[in-house]
Amino acid sequence: MSSSSSSSQQPKRPLSTLQRAVNRKVAVRLKSEIEYRGRMSNVDSYMNLILLNAEEFDGSDVLANYGKVVIRGNNVLFIKLEKEF
Repeated sequence: MSSSSSSSQQPKRPLSTLQRAVNRKVAVRLKSEIEYRGRMSNVDSYMNLILLNAEEFDGSDVLANYGKVVIRGNNVLFIKLEKEF
């Protein structure tokens, strides 16, 4: 691969992508296999998240509904940006 073609493509930066997705719906899977879905209201440089109107899932079962959830970044397995309806 030539250096000119690789230099024209910017590498994806996960934190930048998350910062652009503030106020969008996200699904956050924790290392403990619990998943939260809600509207991401804030994210910091450690990928700590604040979700509003969050729901806690175990598989497809809703375990609880919360107004606000704060998730520590080092507990996160992955974050999926949901499509807006």
